[in-house]
Amino acid sequence: MGNLIQVLLRRDYEVVGPTVRDGAIVYDRVGSAEDLPVGWTDEQEAGHYRLLPREGQTLFSYSVGPQSWKKYLHPAEVQLCSAQRQGEAFRILNNEPQLKRPFAFLGVRACELAAIAVQDRVLLQDKFRDPIYAQRSADKFIIAAQCTRAAATCFCESMGTGPRVTGGCDLVLTELLGPKGHRFLVKSGSVLGSEVLAELEVSPAEEEDIQQMEVAVREAASRQTRHIDTDGIKELLSQSFDHPRWDNVAQRCLTCANCTMVCPTCFCTTVEDVSDISGDHAERWRRWDSCFTLGFSYIHGGSIRNSGKARYRQWMTHKLASWIDQFGTSGCVGCGRCITWCPVGIDITEEVRAIREGEQNGKS
Repeated sequence: MGNLIQVLLRRDYEVVGPTVRDGAIVYDRVGSAEDLPVGWTDEQEAGHYRLLPREGQTLFSYSVGPQSWKKYLHPAEVQLCSAQRQGEAFRILNNEPQLKRPFAFLGVRACELAAIAVQDRVLLQDKFRDPIYAQRSADKFIIAAQCTRAAATCFCESMGTGPRVTGGCDLVLTELLGPKGHRFLVKSGSVLGSEVLAELEVSPAEEEDIQQMEVAVREAASRQTRHIDTDGIKELLSQSFDHPRWDNVAQRCLTCANCTMVCPTCFCTTVEDVSDISGDHAERWRRWDSCFTLGFSYIHGGSIRNSGKARYRQWMTHKLASWIDQFGTSGCVGCGRCITWCPVGIDITEEVRAIREGEQNGKS
């Protein structure tokens, strides 16, 4: 793994991968294999996350943490422009984005590849193209890591987004343990991936290794205990505007926006103008926003969604239903972050199930 990182650094990539910080697995710059979460795993449940030591020198024995690759492609805040007072006027300064090295993302899971594809669809392939996202995602190199374990909050299998990696990357790694020791099965996913692979010391995979990989990925899928029945979900939620379950979840929801902050596909932003205390320098910033904030739906006269019930309903119905109308796909990839990092443990899979069962009971 260290050799792969060095090859990417020599190719002038900015390598970003998982590392341990503040009691969690987060994504940050890595310069060697020692920066990776060697010998760590995690424990997740609704409203619960714990980082735990694990025997052995495994690198990818964890599920997804609180951050997603959105942190780098669609950052939480970015300066749009700045201006300086010059005499009686303000002059817009040179705000061209600085050239940077392209990213190499190490350890991207299948659900996260799906999330990147969703944000590509929203921010690059729609009527309006986001130049900031385009600049930051240009020439990126993606090394995927197949999941061989599942957290209790994962439900990617039911969303059709994992745990098997099926594309959207340059290299695919599968970490294997067994009588042969700790090793990686690697497969190229692009021409550039093949070029990088050619710079590494590798040997042909044996059939036994391939079979072990297949078993490990299948077991990761079979261990998932949560799921969403996506059959007719757009119509179900679109017709459940007045379902009593919205009142139930509103009694628990803190409207803290944690679910949207950790979600790898949420893309809403706001724009803020600030100036220094002298009034001589002004800046315009774009920052993440959330449909859970009261001001998000504010128009002249007040907010359209002024209750927690309305805001949770907006988030979930957009994520699972109206997103399909807008972009042709679901806005959920089944990573489970919104369940893990909800302070009160609200479970989106349970909310969908309750609405579906209520609908079925009403028809019986």
